[in-house]
Amino acid sequence: MKFQVKNMMSGDASQVIAQAIGTVDPDAKVNVNESTRDVTVDSWLLAEEFLIAFEEAGYDVRITEG
Repeated sequence: MKFQVKNMMSGDASQVIAQAIGTVDPDAKVNVNESTRDVTVDSWLLAEEFLIAFEEAGYDVRITEG
């Protein structure tokens, strides 16, 4: 699944997002591309289940591929 992060700032965003995703699915594989603001998550869960994790981490996202 893929997400587009609207308000991603460079720096520690990759680490913060990976930790947030890990609170929902500790086994998820996360790839963050800060230059395109795309986040790819490999998990058996539904994309919607990760939205609250992004929100709690302070990121505004939309699902681009479920």
